[in-house]
Amino acid sequence: MKKLLVYGVFLLFAGIQSGQSQTVTGKWKTFDDETGAAKSIVEIYEKNDKIYGRVLEILEKGKEDKICEKCKGAKKDKPIKGLVIIEGLTKDGDTWEDGTILDPKNGKEYKCHITLESANKLKVRGYIGVSLLGRTQYWTRVDK
Repeated sequence: MKKLLVYGVFLLFAGIQSGQSQTVTGKWKTFDDETGAAKSIVEIYEKNDKIYGRVLEILEKGKEDKICEKCKGAKKDKPIKGLVIIEGLTKDGDTWEDGTILDPKNGKEYKCHITLESANKLKVRGYIGVSLLGRTQYWTRVDK
């Protein structure tokens, strides 16, 4: 009976540990809002306790070498592949926030927050001013 209790407690802590180890970092597939077609692979990574995301691959045929014509500053006319589009998100509970996300299609930067909905589903919200004025996308994790 004692062994069963010890084993049960071990499984409980193992389950809690695996739930806590889920992270927003990794490779994520993005989708076009209008068509639902897969658009790109974005790698989300942590640097100095902040979250960043860069475009690893463009999945849309014929757009693999596209540049960010409408971007401003140092990102203007840079290839979208390799471009850092998520910058400076900080952790607040289950959400990463207070950073920005770039839409390479229109060159605009928006405030951003991301939340891990499940191990393989990421909620990405870009907005202007307050979160009510924005758009949400759901990205899916790409297997390693």
